[in-house]
Amino acid sequence: MILGDGIRLRAAEPEDLSLFTGWLNDPEVRQGLELYLPLSMTEEEQWYDRMIKTSPPEHTMVIEILEAEIWVPVGNCGFHEFDWRAHCAEVGIFIGEKRFWDQGNGTKVMRLLLSHGFNTLNLNRISLRVFATNKRAIRCYQKTGFILEGTLRQAYYQAGNFTDILIMSVLRSEWNPSIHRT
Repeated sequence: MILGDGIRLRAAEPEDLSLFTGWLNDPEVRQGLELYLPLSMTEEEQWYDRMIKTSPPEHTMVIEILEAEIWVPVGNCGFHEFDWRAHCAEVGIFIGEKRFWDQGNGTKVMRLLLSHGFNTLNLNRISLRVFATNKRAIRCYQKTGFILEGTLRQAYYQAGNFTDILIMSVLRSEWNPSIHRT
């Protein structure tokens, strides 16, 4: 388990899949993700079977928030696309429980992930991809030290429109844990 300020990240279990499926089938949640079709429980179970066979650093983690002394699952996150020779990986996050949106939880989770990535996994560069239309996520990433590297112009089609995908990253040398603390 990875612990932060009122936040913890834990291993995903098969019992979490119904939550994941519910969140990912919500069109409002899916807006910020590269998913555009409804997701079945069978598909989510197949994803889990593939994910659990990857190396442990690539395993998806459940985001839990402490509420009234109870840990509430609210989303998931993790690292993927590792390049161990270059010490870099991509990070992904989503909060599916919408009542926890706009409360700084994504920022807390991202700070915890960056600390884990740099201090535990020994990464030098952590990157991500985000839709240019996802202003909430972009603010979160900027607050946690991510810098815009480039734009994939009109690289995704969503709701009748082409959307740019922004590439952002943070380097270990740029990340200041006293400023970007967990």
